[in-house]
Amino acid sequence: MNFVFVSPQFPETYANFCERLAERGVTVLGIGDAPYDGLPQALRDALTEYWYAPSLEDYDQVFRACAYFSYKYGKIDWIESNNEYWLSLDAQLRTDFNVTTGANAQTMAAWQSKAAMKPLYAAGGVPSARQVPVTTIEAAADFVDRVGVAFAKPEYGMGAAGTMKVETWEDLETLFAEKGDSPYVLEEFVPASEICAYDAILDSDSEPLFENEEEFPPSMSEVAQKQIDLAYWCRPDVEEELRQMGRATAKAFGIKSRFVHMEFFRLAEDKPGLGKKGGFVGLEVNCRPAGGYTTELMNYAHSTDVYTIWADMVCHDQLLRSVDETSWFCVDAGRRNVHSYVHDHDDIVRTWGDRIVMMRPIPQALSDDLGDFMYVARVATEDERKAFVDYVQEQR
Repeated sequence: MNFVFVSPQFPETYANFCERLAERGVTVLGIGDAPYDGLPQALRDALTEYWYAPSLEDYDQVFRACAYFSYKYGKIDWIESNNEYWLSLDAQLRTDFNVTTGANAQTMAAWQSKAAMKPLYAAGGVPSARQVPVTTIEAAADFVDRVGVAFAKPEYGMGAAGTMKVETWEDLETLFAEKGDSPYVLEEFVPASEICAYDAILDSDSEPLFENEEEFPPSMSEVAQKQIDLAYWCRPDVEEELRQMGRATAKAFGIKSRFVHMEFFRLAEDKPGLGKKGGFVGLEVNCRPAGGYTTELMNYAHSTDVYTIWADMVCHDQLLRSVDETSWFCVDAGRRNVHSYVHDHDDIVRTWGDRIVMMRPIPQALSDDLGDFMYVARVATEDERKAFVDYVQEQR
């Protein structure tokens, strides 16, 4: 099997995907924008060959790399980055090289469009907020009048970048002044207590080989804009309603042979047309793993190795190892350099001991959302999870 992995060096944990493929005898061919000599040794060992493309934004460079690999090694079987930023690039390469193990350019564009998601949610019986495309300021104002409060979001994109709350005519003027020519949507405000994510590794029939639930604050845009300390976690189990909604969404979207990260609002109150307090509402579907270091949190939460499960999906379309029944809360408590904290690093290490499974600075590319330094602990109960976050993030 010939597998082209785009940007295998970022984020750094993605080298694990390449290593697990290589362990299974796959010819792993990397295309990245980092010089070969700067790659970690373990990644270099996993790659059969690497093409340095100074800019992955230059499609001609990446196309030439794939053409060279195809000439030298034969037909390409998979092309993947598992990275939101390069999903469209992956899909275009699959289209041009007739690689059918993943979505083509047209399908990926639909999966990434917040507007195109709406009828797919409906087909799966999953409730989602009312939404309209941003066209004229008058039409946008009419929508805000009808729903009361709305959020403006880029139609394409991930995370909180470019989002803003819209309530007044002045908010709309700001939106139209700042959005430029980028396509935007307006979506009704959903009163949410938190965002819950359904993560899964899906086989070729859209059936999950692995499932996980994460919980986030209700507004990631506020976390970034207000420099709030982020805390989020993987649960030891997946709530049954979320599990069923995640599986239904995967089937409705036709997503298969992929790692997925689907986000849902948990309603903070009853919302006519959407559901009762505590119920779930579809927010967005991301056809790649959760960002940052969340794959590591999944491993610690479920005593497993998601990179191995993913590689077995690629190579065998099935789970070849049993998943350990021992599961935990695995919680990431981030800190920012702009804040001053009651407990220093030594205090945290001394108090939480071997419950801490990871601690490290966060790359600048991820720091807006995640903070500047992360402490990750594996704990048994909700009370311990809350206590850990409070201890790490208590400010002076």
